[in-house]
Amino acid sequence: MKYRKFECTVCGHIYDEEQGEPEEGIAPGTLWDDIPDDWVCPECGAAKADYVEIAPA
Repeated sequence: MKYRKFECTVCGHIYDEEQGEPEEGIAPGTLWDDIPDDWVCPECGAAKADYVEIAPA
């Protein structure tokens, strides 16, 4: 499976599907589309809608 990464346009926090956010209750391997729409950036509190997908390197 090819995992994607998303960046918060407010603070630059990276959400990596492969790593998840275990400290926020999001298990490794959780796809972006499976994260609730009311989830917010753990660094700055920005909305999920404020994230953009990062092109693979």
